[in-house]
Amino acid sequence: MVLGNLVAITQTSMKRMLAYSSISQIGYIIIGLVTGNSDGCTSMIVYIFFYIFMGLGTFACVISVSLRTGTDNIRDYEGLYMKDPLLSLSFTLCLLSLGGFPPLTGFFGKLYLFWCGWQSGLYLLVMIALITSILSIYYYLKIIKSMISSKNQLNSYIETCITPSLSFSENKYIEVITFLCALGSTTFGSLTNPIRYFIQDTLGLNSPFLG
Repeated sequence: MVLGNLVAITQTSMKRMLAYSSISQIGYIIIGLVTGNSDGCTSMIVYIFFYIFMGLGTFACVISVSLRTGTDNIRDYEGLYMKDPLLSLSFTLCLLSLGGFPPLTGFFGKLYLFWCGWQSGLYLLVMIALITSILSIYYYLKIIKSMISSKNQLNSYIETCITPSLSFSENKYIEVITFLCALGSTTFGSLTNPIRYFIQDTLGLNSPFLG
């Protein structure tokens, strides 16, 4: 968690930043494994399910921009909202959900995960997870601020290369995936309990032999 977030905050490449961010996400997931009980295992699986949508959505946005601009440098995302508001909105929702910003899906996933860790007495581990989550929100917000930048002169890559995506063109498949992942990153949090019960019943995690 510490390594992934500290290295991610120094990156200038969007792909590398998301890669190191993924390392920190693995750290959060392991909290559920360390608890050694059925609730912890369930919270781990629930968060992995949520992360599929959050992670896939962010990478899909980055790939979509890279295909049209030929760059993945973070500074080249300045003014993206001016040219592609739908893509920018989807990217923003996925990033905020990754950071655990309420009331998005990632918030409920982390809340359940951290609560199981706290209940198991992993107080220091949960505190580190909370601090590093706040750190991740910081560099996610920097990217979002850059995208909605209202500079008079938009970045040359964005201005000359990117085309509006509201009418799905050659990137329509990636953009459909992006939209669906953004939808999952915002709505699945309200379904945390049904998903949790389904996982417990399906995998037998409510068995007394698992604690």
